[in-house]
Amino acid sequence: FPGQGTQWAGMGRELLDSSPVFAARLGECAAALEPFVDFDPVEVLRSGAALERVEVIQPVTWAVMVSLAELWRSVGVVPDAVVGHSQGEIAAATVSGALSLEDAARVVALRAQVIGRELAGLGGMASVSLPRADVEARLASWEGRLDVAAVNGPSSTVVAGDADAIVDFVAAC
Repeated sequence: FPGQGTQWAGMGRELLDSSPVFAARLGECAAALEPFVDFDPVEVLRSGAALERVEVIQPVTWAVMVSLAELWRSVGVVPDAVVGHSQGEIAAATVSGALSLEDAARVVALRAQVIGRELAGLGGMASVSLPRADVEARLASWEGRLDVAAVNGPSSTVVAGDADAIVDFVAAC
Protein backbone atom coordinates (compact mmCIF):
# COMPACT_ATOMS: atom_id res chain seq x y z
CA PHE A 1 0.00 0.00 0.00
CA PRO A 2 1.47 3.38 -1.01
CA GLY A 3 2.24 6.52 0.89
CA GLN A 4 1.21 10.07 0.20
CA GLY A 5 1.43 11.33 -3.35
CA THR A 6 -0.67 8.63 -4.95
CA GLN A 7 -3.92 10.59 -4.71
CA TRP A 8 -5.66 12.31 -7.60
CA ALA A 9 -8.87 14.26 -8.00
CA GLY A 10 -11.60 11.76 -8.77
CA MET A 11 -9.92 8.73 -7.21
CA GLY A 12 -12.47 6.24 -5.96
CA ARG A 13 -15.40 8.24 -7.34
CA GLU A 14 -16.42 5.67 -9.94
CA LEU A 15 -16.12 2.80 -7.46
CA LEU A 16 -18.34 4.66 -4.98
CA ASP A 17 -21.07 4.54 -7.62
CA SER A 18 -20.38 1.13 -9.15
CA SER A 19 -19.24 -1.09 -6.27
CA PRO A 20 -21.51 -1.61 -3.27
CA VAL A 21 -18.66 -3.43 -1.48
CA PHE A 22 -16.24 -0.52 -1.95
CA ALA A 23 -18.88 2.05 -1.01
CA ALA A 24 -19.91 0.16 2.13
CA ARG A 25 -16.34 -0.23 3.37
CA LEU A 26 -15.58 3.40 2.61
CA GLY A 27 -18.65 4.33 4.64
CA GLU A 28 -17.29 2.24 7.53
CA CYS A 29 -13.92 3.98 7.22
CA ALA A 30 -15.64 7.39 7.18
CA ALA A 31 -17.58 6.49 10.33
CA ALA A 32 -14.39 5.34 12.05
CA LEU A 33 -12.64 8.59 11.07
CA GLU A 34 -15.54 10.85 12.10
CA PRO A 35 -14.45 11.42 15.73
CA PHE A 36 -11.02 12.59 14.57
CA VAL A 37 -11.56 14.67 11.41
CA ASP A 38 -13.61 17.68 10.34
CA PHE A 39 -14.39 16.42 6.83
CA ASP A 40 -16.36 13.64 5.18
CA PRO A 41 -14.04 11.32 3.21
CA VAL A 42 -16.88 10.40 0.84
CA GLU A 43 -17.49 14.08 0.05
CA VAL A 44 -13.75 14.66 -0.43
CA LEU A 45 -13.63 11.82 -2.97
CA ARG A 46 -16.73 13.04 -4.77
CA SER A 47 -15.52 16.65 -4.96
CA GLY A 48 -11.74 16.22 -5.16
CA ALA A 49 -11.48 19.15 -2.76
CA ALA A 50 -8.76 19.45 -0.12
CA LEU A 51 -6.56 16.72 -1.58
CA GLU A 52 -3.50 18.92 -1.07
CA ARG A 53 -3.86 19.05 2.75
CA VAL A 54 -1.88 16.30 4.48
CA GLU A 55 -4.47 16.02 7.26
CA VAL A 56 -7.05 15.17 4.56
CA ILE A 57 -4.92 13.27 2.03
CA GLN A 58 -3.62 10.65 4.41
CA PRO A 59 -6.91 9.57 6.05
CA VAL A 60 -8.76 9.64 2.72
CA THR A 61 -6.07 7.64 0.92
CA TRP A 62 -6.02 5.17 3.82
CA ALA A 63 -9.79 4.76 3.51
CA VAL A 64 -9.50 4.15 -0.24
CA MET A 65 -6.78 1.52 0.28
CA VAL A 66 -8.77 -0.31 2.95
CA SER A 67 -11.89 -0.17 0.76
CA LEU A 68 -10.02 -1.44 -2.29
CA ALA A 69 -8.71 -4.37 -0.26
CA GLU A 70 -12.28 -5.22 0.78
CA LEU A 71 -13.36 -5.08 -2.87
CA TRP A 72 -10.49 -7.39 -3.86
CA ARG A 73 -11.42 -9.83 -1.08
CA SER A 74 -15.01 -9.87 -2.31
CA VAL A 75 -13.83 -11.24 -5.66
CA GLY A 76 -11.45 -13.78 -4.13
CA VAL A 77 -8.18 -11.85 -4.00
CA VAL A 78 -6.89 -12.55 -0.49
CA PRO A 79 -3.24 -11.69 0.14
CA ASP A 80 -0.91 -13.92 2.13
CA ALA A 81 0.99 -10.82 3.25
CA VAL A 82 0.67 -7.05 2.94
CA VAL A 83 3.17 -4.20 3.23
CA GLY A 84 2.89 -0.46 3.11
CA HIS A 85 4.68 2.87 3.26
CA SER A 86 3.58 5.81 5.43
CA GLN A 87 -0.23 5.72 5.69
CA GLY A 88 0.03 2.58 3.56
CA GLU A 89 1.56 0.86 6.60
CA ILE A 90 -1.59 1.72 8.52
CA ALA A 91 -3.73 0.36 5.68
CA ALA A 92 -1.67 -2.84 5.64
CA ALA A 93 -2.09 -3.20 9.40
CA THR A 94 -5.84 -2.72 9.01
CA VAL A 95 -6.21 -5.18 6.13
CA SER A 96 -4.10 -7.80 7.93
CA GLY A 97 -6.15 -7.46 11.11
CA ALA A 98 -3.24 -6.15 13.19
CA LEU A 99 -5.23 -2.94 13.83
CA SER A 100 -8.98 -2.64 14.16
CA LEU A 101 -10.68 -0.22 11.78
CA GLU A 102 -11.32 2.17 14.67
CA ASP A 103 -7.73 2.06 15.96
CA ALA A 104 -6.33 2.51 12.47
CA ALA A 105 -8.63 5.47 11.81
CA ARG A 106 -7.41 7.12 14.99
CA VAL A 107 -3.75 6.49 14.13
CA VAL A 108 -3.98 7.73 10.54
CA ALA A 109 -6.03 10.82 11.42
CA LEU A 110 -4.00 11.96 14.43
CA ARG A 111 -0.69 11.19 12.72
CA ALA A 112 -1.71 13.24 9.68
CA GLN A 113 -2.79 16.14 11.89
CA VAL A 114 0.56 16.19 13.69
CA ILE A 115 2.43 16.07 10.38
CA GLY A 116 0.27 18.89 9.02
CA ARG A 117 0.66 21.03 12.12
CA GLU A 118 4.31 20.38 13.00
CA LEU A 119 6.13 19.37 9.81
CA ALA A 120 4.32 20.52 6.68
CA GLY A 121 6.20 23.23 4.83
CA LEU A 122 9.45 22.73 6.74
CA GLY A 123 11.16 20.61 4.13
CA GLY A 124 10.52 18.35 1.24
CA MET A 125 11.32 15.17 -0.61
CA ALA A 126 12.09 14.38 -4.21
CA SER A 127 12.55 11.13 -6.04
CA VAL A 128 15.35 11.14 -8.59
CA SER A 129 16.04 8.51 -11.21
CA LEU A 130 19.61 7.84 -10.13
CA PRO A 131 21.36 5.12 -8.15
CA ARG A 132 22.09 5.86 -4.50
CA ALA A 133 25.86 6.14 -5.06
CA ASP A 134 25.37 8.79 -7.75
CA VAL A 135 22.96 10.73 -5.54
CA GLU A 136 25.32 10.59 -2.56
CA ALA A 137 28.17 11.92 -4.71
CA ARG A 138 26.02 14.81 -5.91
CA LEU A 139 24.82 15.64 -2.38
CA ALA A 140 28.25 16.97 -1.37
CA SER A 141 27.24 20.45 -2.53
CA TRP A 142 24.24 20.35 -0.18
CA GLU A 143 25.91 18.80 2.88
CA GLY A 144 23.86 19.42 5.99
CA ARG A 145 20.82 20.46 3.95
CA LEU A 146 19.91 17.25 2.10
CA ASP A 147 20.20 13.52 2.75
CA VAL A 148 19.18 10.27 1.12
CA ALA A 149 15.82 9.42 2.68
CA ALA A 150 15.01 6.19 0.86
CA VAL A 151 16.16 3.92 -1.92
CA ASN A 152 13.12 2.78 -3.88
CA GLY A 153 15.05 0.77 -6.46
CA PRO A 154 18.39 0.45 -8.24
CA SER A 155 17.84 3.75 -10.07
CA SER A 156 15.32 5.44 -7.81
CA THR A 157 16.53 7.39 -4.79
CA VAL A 158 14.59 9.78 -2.57
CA VAL A 159 16.30 12.88 -1.21
CA ALA A 160 14.89 14.87 1.72
CA GLY A 161 15.72 18.10 3.49
CA ASP A 162 15.52 21.84 3.00
CA ALA A 163 12.85 22.69 0.41
CA ASP A 164 14.97 25.27 -1.42
CA ALA A 165 17.91 22.89 -1.58
CA ILE A 166 15.67 20.17 -3.04
CA VAL A 167 14.60 22.48 -5.85
CA ASP A 168 18.23 23.27 -6.63
CA PHE A 169 19.31 19.63 -6.36
CA VAL A 170 16.59 18.38 -8.71
CA ALA A 171 17.47 21.11 -11.23
CA ALA A 172 21.12 20.04 -11.08
CA CYS A 173 20.24 16.40 -11.71
